[in-house]
Amino acid sequence: MPFVTGPLPQRLKLVHGFGAVAFGVKDSGFSFFLLPFYNLVLGVDASTVGAALATALLIDAIVDPLIGNLSDRTYTRWGRRLPWLYLAPWPLALLWTVLWSPPFTGTPGFWEIVALAVGVRLLLSACEVPSVSLVPEITDDYDDRTTLFRYRFLSGWLGGLLMMVLAFTVFLPTPASQLQPEGYASYGMFGAALMALAVIGSAAAQHHIVAQLPARRPPPFSIRGAFAEIFDAFREKAFVIFALGGLAAYVLQGMTFSITQYVNLYVWQFSELAFQLYPVALFLSVVLMFVIVGPLHRRWGKPKSAAIGALVGLVFYCGPYALYLAGAWPTPGTTASTALLYGFLVCANTASVVSIISATSMVAEIVEAFEERTGQRAEGTFYAGNWLVQKCATGGGILLTSLIVQSIDLAPGTPQAEVAPETVTRLVWLFMLVATALALVAAFWLSRFPISREQHEARVAARRSRDPDAAERDPLDEAARADPDGHTITP
Repeated sequence: MPFVTGPLPQRLKLVHGFGAVAFGVKDSGFSFFLLPFYNLVLGVDASTVGAALATALLIDAIVDPLIGNLSDRTYTRWGRRLPWLYLAPWPLALLWTVLWSPPFTGTPGFWEIVALAVGVRLLLSACEVPSVSLVPEITDDYDDRTTLFRYRFLSGWLGGLLMMVLAFTVFLPTPASQLQPEGYASYGMFGAALMALAVIGSAAAQHHIVAQLPARRPPPFSIRGAFAEIFDAFREKAFVIFALGGLAAYVLQGMTFSITQYVNLYVWQFSELAFQLYPVALFLSVVLMFVIVGPLHRRWGKPKSAAIGALVGLVFYCGPYALYLAGAWPTPGTTASTALLYGFLVCANTASVVSIISATSMVAEIVEAFEERTGQRAEGTFYAGNWLVQKCATGGGILLTSLIVQSIDLAPGTPQAEVAPETVTRLVWLFMLVATALALVAAFWLSRFPISREQHEARVAARRSRDPDAAERDPLDEAARADPDGHTITP
């Protein structure tokens, strides 16, 4: 049974969502600032940064599912997830600081970037996978799960936007400062503290609800058994379809974000004020998402909402570039150009985030489908898979951006006014072509997700109607579950 069987308390929505701030800090840093920092500031070749992150993903592909499996198998009086959320944030904060202040002499090399990226990604997985895996454990209601994800996405975006606002107003306030390393070090230290506070604070605030001894003791962990379960879970038809559509949607978002610094600087010729207002436009889009995604899911369901969001986002993302190429756009750098671009951006990002949140929320329904087929619940495994898809997207998006930047011969540290017009035109064309292909793939597969609201609710009703097999339960475990904190102060 879920931890909450009635309406979700407002406080639970807020504190659960607060844990996603750490993901927002990481996503904002990786998507917007990591490639420009290592390429334009430290002088690392853009293709080297992209290749290093792609290599890190290969390691993630092996370790991330194991983190999810280990989370599912964790058996303590504080439940399956809380021990992870109390321990992992500390080394994560340390490595996040080092990522933005590399302790290497000279220009960082390929393997040095790989080591930092792997460390940050895996430790963030150890925070995010257990945290998001709580969603299907807290509630099995189709719409309440969307509500929890609304708060997670709102908190994640607010964390990322806070870091962006501070970057453009405090740490990197001018185009010139964005090409110097000092501001990035302060950016890293502040982000590290915020990450640790968010994960540990969220876990502590939910402790009294989710700190319960699991109903059944899992079998002993083994590498062979873990990979057997992971492969079985990842063969679930619904997960395969989600992964195909979600990967394209996440890669599109990753590319769009990682290319932002380049297009805003060289295509739209942003001023200092325009850079500072950019997070405001993103914030408005996230607020709109928070308001409309619930009604969209109630009217159309998650698959259709995800597909429509991907297509609408494509139209508004590419619209300004198409008008620019057609000569119908105001002069870049003017107030008219920036204001009009922000209008398109709010609509585009709203639709894009609706698509992403719809896809992420689908994973919760896969848990019951897998349980119906196998008799096992694997929240951690599936959300590790989802997390891996997201990280592939961030890495894949940065890799695509690095290839685009490499192909247009944009030298590191090039001032805004010294980029040739033909270079800008190539940048615009390549972005539009890749974005169109990714959006169409995402819409095609997400629209074919095979679990509807009615199917999910039927599975939940069937599960609730089945009596648990009391013979398989340990009476001592049942007593401990009734009052876990009455037995020990340790997990």
